[in-house]
Amino acid sequence: MKYCMECGTQLTPRLLEKEGIIPYCPACRQYRFPVYNTAVSMIVHDPAAGKVLLIQQYGKPFWILVAGYINRGETAEHAVTREVREETGLTVQSVQFNRSSFFEPSNTLMLNFTATASVTEPIQITDEVDRFEWFSLQDAYREIKPASLARSFLESWLRTQPDTFIQAMETTDTGGCV
Repeated sequence: MKYCMECGTQLTPRLLEKEGIIPYCPACRQYRFPVYNTAVSMIVHDPAAGKVLLIQQYGKPFWILVAGYINRGETAEHAVTREVREETGLTVQSVQFNRSSFFEPSNTLMLNFTATASVTEPIQITDEVDRFEWFSLQDAYREIKPASLARSFLESWLRTQPDTFIQAMETTDTGGCV
């Protein structure tokens, strides 16, 4: 952030006790903390079937997790249920936080959740989704682009389920390397 979002004055770096160097607006006499986007990504999981839903979007050929931005005034948990409903038509039965990561290219704090749904409910994709498929946990791990944030989230979640994680590692083309 180079300019004040309130008045447009160029910001100057200024020391704020216990915070460090923070952009400061001399006209407003206010510190302007960095602003970033916040989004959610979801491991849409059907535990009864042992499957994870992956999607393809915007003409890109790789599989990703369902994701979307949190709206102003909305909780992350509500964004999870709303985004899954908007993109797939599925009803989320439960939501559990997994972990977060900062995604530098888009200046976005990404919050990852597991959203429990059912493969028996029909999927109704929207114009935001090109394709969808339910994958076994092992196949989902193999299909998500290596070194991607989605892969990192799925791997982290699989680690909380040791037997499943070991099976996923044993059946990947990476030879078990993580």
